[in-house]
Amino acid sequence: MPLHLERVQWMPSPPLAPGHGPIDFDHLTRMTLGDASIEHEVLTMFSAQSARLVHALAAMPADASALAHTLKGSARAIGAFAVADAATRLETVIGRGFDTSVALAELAEAVAEARSAIEAVLRRS
Repeated sequence: MPLHLERVQWMPSPPLAPGHGPIDFDHLTRMTLGDASIEHEVLTMFSAQSARLVHALAAMPADASALAHTLKGSARAIGAFAVADAATRLETVIGRGFDTSVALAELAEAVAEARSAIEAVLRRS
């Protein structure tokens, strides 16, 4: 049986270490395939979603761990790795039954920085 090979277009893989700043825009560009309108859309959605989730998490509802997990995934998708890391820490603290105040404050700060960077980008476009 002959071997069939076909050429696959090369796409760079994510960096081993995320870029500097609250949003890794190189990662975001790869995830959106360089489509500026998609970048704009996902940044707008993330900004709104992250604000809602941080607000909800402040009350530590029964589903707080799931909310933190949701925020972690969304943040990773757009390259907001500091937000993802802070959400991971909060998720861990909740799971272990520890005081959440420090982890929640770190998450709120990371989200505020990411949202500020997003607002700056959206104003330019």
